[in-house]
Amino acid sequence: MSTTAIILIVVAVIVVLAAVAFVARRQRARQLDQKRLEAREHREQADTSGRKAEQARLASEEQADRARKEQTAAEEHRQQAEEIDPDVEE
Repeated sequence: MSTTAIILIVVAVIVVLAAVAFVARRQRARQLDQKRLEAREHREQADTSGRKAEQARLASEEQADRARKEQTAAEEHRQQAEEIDPDVEE
């Protein structure tokens, strides 16, 4: 084999290796971008779920507060009825 042929083969191998390395690097970059996008979507879903959960918690606290107030009012009415009722022994 001539020296020129060997040099051409070596140069071709180097070019092919460089092309493979370039393609592999671009593929890796695309995968990273895809993972970043997926992570962003998960974060957005988590934020949305968190806001909904917080709203539900606040609503349930408000409802519980109203229920406590109604319970207190009912108890006050019951006590008032006990005081007014002539059939209740004191």
